[in-house]
Amino acid sequence: MKACRLLFVLLVAVLVSVVSVRAQERWSADKAKDWYAKQQWLVGANYVPSDAINQLEMFQAATWNPALNDKELGWAEGIGMNTMRVFLHDQLWAQDPEGFKKRLNEFLAICAKHHIKPMLVLFDSVWDPEPKLGPQHPPIPGVHNSGWVQSPGRKGLTDPAYEPKLEAYVKGVVGAFAKDDRILAWDVWNEPDNDTPQYGVIANKTARIDYYLPKAFAWARSEHPVQPLTSSVWHDDWNPGKLKSTAKIQIEESDVISFHNYGWPEEFEAKIKELQQYGRPIICTEYMARGAGSTFDNSLPIAKQYHVGAINWGLVDGKTQTRYPWDSWKKPYVMDQPVLWFHDVFHADGTPYRQHEADLIRQLTGRGMQ
Repeated sequence: MKACRLLFVLLVAVLVSVVSVRAQERWSADKAKDWYAKQQWLVGANYVPSDAINQLEMFQAATWNPALNDKELGWAEGIGMNTMRVFLHDQLWAQDPEGFKKRLNEFLAICAKHHIKPMLVLFDSVWDPEPKLGPQHPPIPGVHNSGWVQSPGRKGLTDPAYEPKLEAYVKGVVGAFAKDDRILAWDVWNEPDNDTPQYGVIANKTARIDYYLPKAFAWARSEHPVQPLTSSVWHDDWNPGKLKSTAKIQIEESDVISFHNYGWPEEFEAKIKELQQYGRPIICTEYMARGAGSTFDNSLPIAKQYHVGAINWGLVDGKTQTRYPWDSWKKPYVMDQPVLWFHDVFHADGTPYRQHEADLIRQLTGRGMQ
């Protein structure tokens, strides 16, 4: 009798283990398509409130500003946007897990009020590799994104002793909101192999990224989120067989495919066709750099034609100063202003930079109000 009971317990344990493993696998293409079919056409912006220079200033207790978030997301809703891409940071979790969860929950409530489902970004390899909690430095005059910080920073990426902290962050945040239908998706890592040479190249960065990226996906999946996972490919050739190491991990691990493109409309459409080969829903999580040829007028109709989600960079002009182009790192715009705003949709008072763009987004989405 005891032997039968033991065999039964072992069988149950094996079945539980199999179910657990299967639950942590990448979504099938059919599951991803079923999820995408339930979404409205996704149109939105990468959102940082106008009073924050980076993701730390957005969410730290001393600078958390829900009233401003509410106002600015109302402007987004008014032009028909229904999603935002929002960056988190591992140090916010390390600093105050409960406080961070509370503020993130408040943010999700504000988004829901405006019928916006955000995509939350866990890690980011772009700009300053030395993030520091507390007060952030003021914007450098005339310079694009002069205070944005990487997550993890240089130490977090290169010191093996930091790994448990990164694991705790991913599991903690995803676990807290894994069943929350106010969240659209988890963007596991933004431009993971971006060198950002302005701050000095991190030694062996790609190797460290290729080590951590699959782990980050696995940590997130271990919490069984109902939302899909993704990481956006952003440069080089995306055809099968031509993917570089990091992009290969991104494509193979992502439940839904996402990408960045700041090129002319011909290039934008060509990149969509490259990614269609993978047979999964596609979301563009960064586009719209007017001076580089990427505009709402050109790219958004193409995205609608292919039923590709479209999330442009920048909602409101503010401390990130992304109205300035990338070349402002070499030539700060302190004496003269650029001919065109590079990114962003609204002035800080809520007036559209270009009324035609606001009208076009409303027209194409069939949402919002004048």
